[in-house]
Amino acid sequence: MPTVMFLGHSAAASGGEIALLRLIPALQPAVHPVVVLGEDGALVERLTALGVDVRVMPLPGSTKDLRKDTLRNPLVALGRITSVLRYAVQLRRVIRELDVDLVHTNSLKAGFYGTLAARLAGVPSVWHVRDRIAPDYLPGAAVAATRLATAVLPSRVISNSRATAGTLSPRLAALLGRRAALSPAPIGDPIDTALVQRASPRTGDGPLRIGMVGRFSPWKGQLVAIRAFAQAHLGDDARLVLIGAAMFGEQDYERQVHEEIDRLGLRDRVELTGFVTDVFGVLSGLDVLVHASTIPEPFGQVVLEGLAAGVPVVATREGGPGEILTDHVDGLLHDAGDVDQLAAALRELQADPALRARLTQAGLARVLDFSPQSIGAQVLAVYAELISTTREVQTA
Repeated sequence: MPTVMFLGHSAAASGGEIALLRLIPALQPAVHPVVVLGEDGALVERLTALGVDVRVMPLPGSTKDLRKDTLRNPLVALGRITSVLRYAVQLRRVIRELDVDLVHTNSLKAGFYGTLAARLAGVPSVWHVRDRIAPDYLPGAAVAATRLATAVLPSRVISNSRATAGTLSPRLAALLGRRAALSPAPIGDPIDTALVQRASPRTGDGPLRIGMVGRFSPWKGQLVAIRAFAQAHLGDDARLVLIGAAMFGEQDYERQVHEEIDRLGLRDRVELTGFVTDVFGVLSGLDVLVHASTIPEPFGQVVLEGLAAGVPVVATREGGPGEILTDHVDGLLHDAGDVDQLAAALRELQADPALRARLTQAGLARVLDFSPQSIGAQVLAVYAELISTTREVQTA
């Protein structure tokens, strides 16, 4: 049984970390997982409860707390290289001590130091890219550095969508003789299909409840959702529920959200729940789930969560959601940032309960394509190829 080391810089229970929680059980007992995190936190406890060997190797504060917007200054990025190299050397020692067969990096930061450590230790590595490596998400210097690193350092790059893969650099990889480093097909994040809660939407005469799940961030589009809700004129009893809170120093945007609610006179019609742990419990009380990112979403885990909860989803056409959903088949799609289109979609869903029912049934079928078992099998196939190739080279 090969030992696979999973690396993450964060122990917060956010998107990539939740995906890891769902993926690891689907990989057992085919592999023995060891998880190394750059900090202590909620993820440690949840992985330990699954019986996973978890180790905390604290990242230097200057690296752990580095935000992408600070990378606009190349001197800041260069100043972190020494600490990243030092951490990679420490990690190489652990990889060798544990006789690790493969390293799987689970976040963008971990991709840099994890694949470097794997190269130093002489073991294959997978860089799991869950972020679009593009100027609308990262500063230009960080885009160039990440595209180069993904072409040079890992044995294989796994992307969570075609949208994400399209922001990498296959030409650079081919130029460097590493054409096979980029996986030809994306592998989505798994959704726990055991959490599917109902087979029919709420179609009663009660007020329409429209929800949006996600941290408060400009690119997540809470302002777009609020404006579309106001423009849709769904009636005084309709409610918009914003589920989430500001993270990573984005409290200024959260204040803008509150100001927009007041400007539009929606204070009594918009509910703000703050951060919730039982997302599925909240979703089960919704009639419609809105996804409104203003730039292409790399994947869209919340879209799958809505489908699994039996809630009709209206999402942006660009990015991962547009790959998950087919318009008017298992969801509705609108152009990113287009308030008019989103408002029209909300009016359509309110006026047509039969459409909501059809979307719910089709969504429940679609979500099965992203079960942990299905995604786990795809990941294990990548592992098997890399480990087999490495062993062949070592014995040659």
